Amino acid sequence: MVRLTSSFWVHAYLARLRLADIPAFVVAHGDDTAGAVLVKLAYLDGKATCYQRVTGTDGMRHWAELAAGIEADVDAAIARQRQFDRDIWIIEVEDRAGRHLLDEPGLAD
Repeated sequence: MVRLTSSFWVHAYLARLRLADIPAFVVAHGDDTAGAVLVKLAYLDGKATCYQRVTGTDGMRHWAELAAGIEADVDAAIARQRQFDRDIWIIEVEDRAGRHLLDEPGLAD
């Protein structure tokens, strides 16, 4: 299986979000080649959810919830992750409807 560089994936993800008129921006620029990616979905009502890429027991990669709830608490969870991994990418998506596109083909796997 060919894995895309983190930078390539992030730029493709941001382009797909733009096409769907979903605002998003890079909060932290990680390692271009192999940096992990966190996606924070801000609902613009004081709540948020953060997703991280994980490998399941079947060896397949998928998105899992890292933290959810009050936005400040989600930000604190992200800050803790950054303490462990300075090469991590953080993408913030802002959508009241909760759209993040991570479950779409090409992004989900």
